[in-house]
Amino acid sequence: MKKITEIRAEDRPREKIGRLGVKNLKNQELIAAIIGRGIPGRDVNRIASDIEKMLDDKKGYICYDDLLCVGGVGEAKAAQIVASFELVRRYFPETEECIKISRPEDVLPLVNDLKYKKQEHFVCISVNGAGEMIEKRTITVGILNHSPVHPREVFSDAITDRAASVIFVHNHPSGNPEPSMQDIEITKRLNEAGEILGITVSDHVIVAKKGYVSLKGRGFF
Repeated sequence: MKKITEIRAEDRPREKIGRLGVKNLKNQELIAAIIGRGIPGRDVNRIASDIEKMLDDKKGYICYDDLLCVGGVGEAKAAQIVASFELVRRYFPETEECIKISRPEDVLPLVNDLKYKKQEHFVCISVNGAGEMIEKRTITVGILNHSPVHPREVFSDAITDRAASVIFVHNHPSGNPEPSMQDIEITKRLNEAGEILGITVSDHVIVAKKGYVSLKGRGFF
């Protein structure tokens, strides 16, 4: 884990909020933005990581006293965090369910209809820093090796969304989800484009009547 001083100034949490918007930060970055700085021997990123783990373990239900048990968190930082949570609870009650995507299986219900399509559909799902779906879009319809997927079309809307990452999905009308060489080559090219743009390609999932394949899970990129 990089220390805050090892991260480019524009990519540090508070600067990143101003540049990209708060939704594009990961949970750890949001916590680091709240607490601001660490203490000697405990970098802010390490403290934020420990708090994130506590939030995950306790399903978000942490209190002032819980936070005081984290190394590097004193009364002031604990107060900042619980005050932030309480403001959110008061002003932004949960009104709609967000679709969280953390593994290939989470994608399948979103694209179940693709299994029955007679043409190949290439879909891009944009995701924010919290792992929540922003939008799902069909980029191309046709045979991939006859209609190459160009990075410009794939990433243009994701850039507008200020997405932190994207997940690609396409179907195989043949019913066999095994990736072709063209599938692998296209994925590698899109992954390289994503790295340049600062948008992570989290996965490329192929769906078919006989199942699905995660190219990330297979280690193709």
